[in-house]
Amino acid sequence: MNTLMRRAAVPVLVSALALTAAACGKAGDDDNDSGSSDSGSKSIGLLLPDNVTERYEKFDKPYFEAKVKELCSDCKVEYANAAADANKQAQQVSTMVTKGVKVIVISAQDSAAIKSSIQSAVDKGVKVVAYDRLAQGPVSAYVSFDNVKVGELQGQALLDALGSKATAKSKVVMINGDDADPNAAQFKEGAHKTLDGKVDIAYEQSGLWKDTVAAEKMSAAITQLGAKNIAGVYAANDGMAGGIANTLKGAGIGDIPLTGQDAELAAIQRIVAGTQSATVYKAYKPEADTAAELAISLLEGKDIKSIAATEVTSGSGNKVPASLLTPVSVTVDNIKDTVIKDKLYTADQICTAAYAAACKKAGLQ
Repeated sequence: MNTLMRRAAVPVLVSALALTAAACGKAGDDDNDSGSSDSGSKSIGLLLPDNVTERYEKFDKPYFEAKVKELCSDCKVEYANAAADANKQAQQVSTMVTKGVKVIVISAQDSAAIKSSIQSAVDKGVKVVAYDRLAQGPVSAYVSFDNVKVGELQGQALLDALGSKATAKSKVVMINGDDADPNAAQFKEGAHKTLDGKVDIAYEQSGLWKDTVAAEKMSAAITQLGAKNIAGVYAANDGMAGGIANTLKGAGIGDIPLTGQDAELAAIQRIVAGTQSATVYKAYKPEADTAAELAISLLEGKDIKSIAATEVTSGSGNKVPASLLTPVSVTVDNIKDTVIKDKLYTADQICTAAYAAACKKAGLQ
């Protein structure tokens, strides 16, 4: 090579090296980098439905992330919350696919509406795990609790709290979850299975999983039935039970059974105080851990039969391998043996100054 050619080659070589370095730097950019499917080969997406229900961001997310890290130290979790917006969640699925995630774990805000997004993700080679709520479409696995059993436990807790007042003429108010959530129908099914014929479900509406809506429905029920004629209230979860408890208090209605679900801290405190009779505890850690195990197994192309040993059929008719965990009813009598024993909450967290006397009476302090 002559001198002139060597001089011309130097800047070309430098430019090429600079471009290569820039390209490498771009690929390793921050979390907002959309990346390619190769760069996200060990990325798992976690999509949760709302940030109103206490459990999702306080328990499910950190438990899931910790288990993924334990099972796969170089795996990355991409997280997004739909904030109760089905359209937003559909966009989040698309974003996850663009980022190159290989597995998406999703708790659907609307199980039917998300079907096309799941189909699109699967068409691009992404595996989908339905978490807590059974999404429609070609999902590879599902982890949740026996949701009909949850409803049965709620119904039985209401009957137990009513005692001798549980008669075919006793008027009960029933505030169900959001119809867009397939779990809501199963909770409702289980509750009706237990309550029908034993009490009179005189008023039944959806509270949409919102405390404000549930409070409004409770107020309407009081107007329709009369405050003195309501024997008890079935609330499908603790968030709604909180709104209902406030409405009952405002209407001067006390000492009637009120159910819930999710074992939220505020609900446990209401149970201690006597303004809520029971909740259903669905241990979040085993559920999140199982979801992480399924996600990693699918990521690595492993068989999941040992994890998802049963099968369920989704609303779209898809047969889905499933892991269904066992829920537990919680009353004032077993708080210590459930949520405290599992370290969900400490006695100090439950027994704040406002609940100190009630806690002492319940044997928690």
